[in-house]
Amino acid sequence: MPTNFTVVPVEDADGGNNSAAAAGDSKPVSLGKLFADEGVENNLEVDDSPRESSPFLNSDNDREHYFDGKNMALFEEEMDSTPMVSSLLNKLATYTNLPQGVREHEEAEDGVRRVAVMVPQMGTFIGVYLPCMQNILGVILFLRLTWIVGTAGILGSFAIVSMCCICTLLTAISMSAIATNGVVPAGGSYYMISRSLGPEFGGAVGLCLYLGTTFAGSMYILGTIEILLTYIVPTAILFGGQEATPNDMRVYGTCCLVLMALVVFVGVKYVNKLALVFLAWVILSILATYAGVVKTMIEPPEFNLCLLGNRSLKNEKFETCAKTEFVKNNTVNTELWSIFCDSTYPNATCDEYFILNNLTEMKAIPGLLSGVIKDNLWGDYGPVGTFIEKKSQPSVQVQETPTTTNINELYVINDITTYFTLLVGIYFPSVTGIMAGSNRSGDLRDAQRSIPIGTIMAILTTSFIYISCVVMFGACIEGVVLRDKLGYSVKKNPVIGILAWPSPWVIVIGSFFSCCGAGLQSLTGAPRLLQAIARDGIVPFLQVFGHGKANGEPTWALLLTVGICEIGILIGSLDAVAPILSMFFLMCYLFVNLACAVQTLLRTPNWRPRFKFYHWTLSFLGMSLCLSLMFVCSWYYALVAMVIAGCIYKYIEYRGAVKEWGDGIRGLSLNAARYALIRLEEAPLHTKNWRPQLLVLCKLNSDLAVKHPRLMSFTTQLKAGKGLTIVCSVLEGTYMTRRNDAKTAEQNLKAAMAAERMKGFSHVVVSSNLRDGFSLLIQSAGLGGMKHNTVLMAWPTRWEQARDTSARRNFIETVRETTAAHQALLVAKNIDHFPENHERLKEGSIDVWWIVHDGGLLMLLPFLLSQHKVWKKCKMRIFTVAQMDDNSIQMKKDLQMFLYHLRLDAEVEVVEMHDSDISAFTYEKTLVMEQRSQMLKQMQLSRTEREREAQLIHDRNTASHSAMNDKAAGGAPDRVHMTWTKDKLIQERNPTQRRHGGQRHVQYETQPVQRAEDAHSCEAERGGGQEIQALTAGLAQHAWSTKKQERG
Repeated sequence: MPTNFTVVPVEDADGGNNSAAAAGDSKPVSLGKLFADEGVENNLEVDDSPRESSPFLNSDNDREHYFDGKNMALFEEEMDSTPMVSSLLNKLATYTNLPQGVREHEEAEDGVRRVAVMVPQMGTFIGVYLPCMQNILGVILFLRLTWIVGTAGILGSFAIVSMCCICTLLTAISMSAIATNGVVPAGGSYYMISRSLGPEFGGAVGLCLYLGTTFAGSMYILGTIEILLTYIVPTAILFGGQEATPNDMRVYGTCCLVLMALVVFVGVKYVNKLALVFLAWVILSILATYAGVVKTMIEPPEFNLCLLGNRSLKNEKFETCAKTEFVKNNTVNTELWSIFCDSTYPNATCDEYFILNNLTEMKAIPGLLSGVIKDNLWGDYGPVGTFIEKKSQPSVQVQETPTTTNINELYVINDITTYFTLLVGIYFPSVTGIMAGSNRSGDLRDAQRSIPIGTIMAILTTSFIYISCVVMFGACIEGVVLRDKLGYSVKKNPVIGILAWPSPWVIVIGSFFSCCGAGLQSLTGAPRLLQAIARDGIVPFLQVFGHGKANGEPTWALLLTVGICEIGILIGSLDAVAPILSMFFLMCYLFVNLACAVQTLLRTPNWRPRFKFYHWTLSFLGMSLCLSLMFVCSWYYALVAMVIAGCIYKYIEYRGAVKEWGDGIRGLSLNAARYALIRLEEAPLHTKNWRPQLLVLCKLNSDLAVKHPRLMSFTTQLKAGKGLTIVCSVLEGTYMTRRNDAKTAEQNLKAAMAAERMKGFSHVVVSSNLRDGFSLLIQSAGLGGMKHNTVLMAWPTRWEQARDTSARRNFIETVRETTAAHQALLVAKNIDHFPENHERLKEGSIDVWWIVHDGGLLMLLPFLLSQHKVWKKCKMRIFTVAQMDDNSIQMKKDLQMFLYHLRLDAEVEVVEMHDSDISAFTYEKTLVMEQRSQMLKQMQLSRTEREREAQLIHDRNTASHSAMNDKAAGGAPDRVHMTWTKDKLIQERNPTQRRHGGQRHVQYETQPVQRAEDAHSCEAERGGGQEIQALTAGLAQHAWSTKKQERG
């Protein structure tokens, strides 16, 4: 790299200041031009996943705008990653939030330059407030709210409305905080949740929101048909009777669904044009209701109620509420007499209840000042088939007989069993629709300001409307009329319609248009939500629904939406569909609150919402309220919704595309990991919790691929302990020159781990030599309590024939450093002949040669192997060594009892051997114990001084090893002594002593090599402790011999 250079400020890529040309022979070149092409090539190496439209993210299409203005970058790295401030401000000023998932991904993938679009101009009132009002005020207000007030009473209805409105208000506060944290992408609540909680939660909740919106379309269509067949065209009923049956709802609902789907397919512009008309009728209907309430204080409406005893009658087949009437001074039987008696004559046989009770006619709407509010304070629940009765009215009860079954159809009865939680599930869909403003975020002039203000104001307005309607209905309308769901007692008029002024038809037409408009909005929004999820690619099997017409209309998603909507219509009952969509909307709102709470508690640096009126306690309260309402509405529907969301979550996690959106769940995982690591660091690990935490040292070939792939398989087979696995490798060189190779090698390690389905971490370091690299990994791999305790590596291959002795030296140094780190060492010999994970050993045995006690690791490893399906059928055999004067039979019994207490199933064999055969394994241990005892007696130091002296001796011993290795680098012997003997110990103590004989004994008979723990009991007797272990840490190295494992 040159030590001096000239920086030439350049105005643009083609021209600029050429004054430097005169100063020398070389012509100045624009740095922007010089590095622009190379920067583009480097950028293409990054993954081509779709990027979000943001001025803070660089994309291929905007490379030419990186270096606008004066380019003073000195290095290529600066020009690749850091744009000029003027360029950034220019991009911020011209930024528009295009509808993500509809247009952005296609352009990013195809490399097409974005065309200029019209800047959004919708404000708070038109863009957020009115759409939310239209979606919140709908079918439940006009068709079910009066029935809810009559059934639950004013107090119960007030509680239901308050809970649901508070739930949506808290959700809106959380949504406002999320929406104002940066530029709002078009896409609504799905993008808010997915970008805050990650693709798994986002996909699960997004699909739940899609299903909820789709079933909402079913509910609105069923409401449309109910209004049509009950109040507008009752003669259109197909399946007999004077009431709409579920079959009528299914037939007409299917036809209405097809008609609405055709309107949506032809073009959304027609839906948008009709939206204002529908909203105008809704507002007009609400104003007519308030006007009717005011009018009741002056003159109550002329709608009367007929009671037989205390039972409410269907006022359809009679005009006079009396048994007889005077016509031209004659007593004449009325229509009711003909209905309840078998003839019109006075001596006819009549229904017993009809004979014993009187008929009473009263006003259906006594008025606001009548005091009826006292009778409507409390609820009146009942099972299906219960008569709608006025409790304060006198009545003579009779026993029901089979002959009265047909007569009972003349009374107003409960068509379903009523209870508080059912009413909550039916009412909650009336407060949904708060996401309408956020769904239009791409069309808003200032989404960060409009969404919070418009949404919260719409919720407050509609909450006032609902609560005031609850009070007004209970204060103006008779209780038996309120409990009459379809208004049969008032000549089949909607109950809210007879209260409205000037005519019930205002409510009928308004509610009809409201249901039609809401149904069209659902069929318009649900396919786009599904298309956005499909375009994100997080659910692979849904990607086909991301395609559409040339103008972006989601045709395939519309077909699927119509099919799911038809399922809801086939249910045939608005009251049965409402709790289903309540579950899905409540789950969506739950996760919106969760997203806000998680982001607030994590305090991530990028969490800076402009909306300041939020707190994590409000979000948790909203989340708890949503969860409670789910189980209050229907506990089994809640469980089904959670199972569906859980299955979607696991599917996306298992099969979905990998997305990194900077979500809060990843931050939550980091915080949880940090907390867990700190907890692990506080207390030492107990023996019961010990498990092998593997550091796998891999070698790479010239292509930076794993040299021994079966080492990965063997690692996987040892993972029955569910411990930590860190796969590492070392590259020789400097990091600046080989950083790209390190990234490639790390990716190859991850690929090899994924091929073996190994869960763990991979890491590649660049070092000047392999020895220092492996030493660094042994010392620093892991973090806190999650550090390795076992090192796994392969036996060096062809080391005898190789002229370069670095391999054997590196191996020996790794063994020594692992021992010095007090870690177990596993060396796999002939690793390329080990079984792979797909192989199955049908027979054979795993042999363990137990010569000296090592803490039990030699027994644990075969047990872990036998838990894997590869070694499942292999038996475990333990061979222990006895000297000639030992009692072999008793040793075998003791070992069997020892294995019994260890809960290990293994065969035991005792092999008698001479002292000379095992002296290499036992001599050093005995010698070290004697030396420790003598040194303790001679030194007579305090505890602090003993620790200091131990460390000094350890450092000197380590230095002597390094000096000896460096000397041997020039001409190492042909053979290496791998076993500690008395002669070798003397030589290590006296490194300057002349070595006799150029040949050394070679003993490579160990497959797994491991460090044995020092005998703590002997140390305790001699007062050794940990300071004595440190004193001789550089000398205590052992090699164990195990018999070659038999393979089936």
